[in-house]
Amino acid sequence: MSAITPFGAFHTIISIVALGAGAAALVREHGISMRSATGRLYIAMTILSCVTGFFIFHHGGFGKPHALGIVTLLVIGLAMVADKTRTFGRLGPYVETVAYSATFFFHFIPTFVESATRLPVGAPLTSNPEDPAIHAAIGTAFLLFLLGATAQVIALRRKHARGAVASTSTSTSNA
Repeated sequence: MSAITPFGAFHTIISIVALGAGAAALVREHGISMRSATGRLYIAMTILSCVTGFFIFHHGGFGKPHALGIVTLLVIGLAMVADKTRTFGRLGPYVETVAYSATFFFHFIPTFVESATRLPVGAPLTSNPEDPAIHAAIGTAFLLFLLGATAQVIALRRKHARGAVASTSTSTSNA
């Protein structure tokens, strides 16, 4: 692969900031949300990463990375709709949580591909994006996403169950 351009470096820095903010939100807040500054930073940098990625053409035109950028933006839109409207009813918080977590997973696909095909400089780990080692890394990241999303959904269910019990006991004690 060719050396990284200044624009490519800018895009990479934005993506690294997004990954850092997403990781911080997941660790500190157990999820990514527009309700936290860290979540808002993650979402903004992810959107900017997608937009800047649309102007990078390593292979001559629209490709898989561009399609992933479009999917990522659509999933962010879905998460925002789930957060701001009642479109999904009681499932809204679950849709929002899993959608934002999926976008975090999406970051790892180009991260693994670009890192493995560029690093170490002069002797990259793989020669092309279709290398089985890259697919294995992405598969592992997907399994971690599934485990994390499942844990988030379970935590949301417990939180809502506690809230329902608290509101029921409050209403019966006031009767």
